[in-house]
Amino acid sequence: MTKVLVNGACGRMGQAVVKAVLQDADLKLVAAVDLTGGADAGTLVGLPACGVTVTTDLAAAIDATKPEVMVDFTRPDVVYRSAVTALSQGVSPVIGTTGLSDEAKKELAALAEKQGTPAFIAPNFAIGAVLMMLMAKQAAQYLPEVEIIELHHDKKLDAPSGTAIQTAEMIREVRADHKQGHPEEKEKLAGARGADIGGIHIHSVRLPGYVAHQEVIFGGLGQTLTIRHDSLDRESFMPGVVLACKKVRGLKGLTVGLEKLL
Repeated sequence: MTKVLVNGACGRMGQAVVKAVLQDADLKLVAAVDLTGGADAGTLVGLPACGVTVTTDLAAAIDATKPEVMVDFTRPDVVYRSAVTALSQGVSPVIGTTGLSDEAKKELAALAEKQGTPAFIAPNFAIGAVLMMLMAKQAAQYLPEVEIIELHHDKKLDAPSGTAIQTAEMIREVRADHKQGHPEEKEKLAGARGADIGGIHIHSVRLPGYVAHQEVIFGGLGQTLTIRHDSLDRESFMPGVVLACKKVRGLKGLTVGLEKLL
């Protein structure tokens, strides 16, 4: 069994991960960490008490329970420090928190190599979202004019989403960067055309009622093609999280993207 620590255990995603780990026969929850602390991790998610109390000190929890994997769904401003703490103690981080800078990823990759401890980051753990990104990359070879609309709940802290950024970067692997729209277009309101990655515009929506959704819209002569994925419940991410927990220790260095494990 793989021993797992869940960091951010009291958050919405953290609770879903705790439940998924407790219900998987090949994973063992040995620790749960969150700023709030206090509760039994099992009762926290509506299951019988499991004997794992949510604590507040990540380093102390790692030292006391010796997990093999740390699943992190916390905040963009703390995930880097948590990943460094885990790697420094030989624990493989499985990171679902988005917002890490490219520089932070490079530093984590270097630390993973130095420690001989693999690490894993996924912008999105939903299998359907991974397929959406792969299909978008394939379509971009034939319809290079593309924009992305991502829609998330209003508690999300970063924009654009990690999924949208990853989608754009995957498209750029097969599509030359170029400006889209009229060469003389002007924004009457700043930001009206959204973010820009290599000429691909990304538009972020934040509203209550959404979980995680994305449309990749391609335009061609007399036609459009839309590839859309909807996560209607946070359970959609759990098969990917469980898969990463089971496979991360067999990787090397830093691996980014769930498609690498499928």
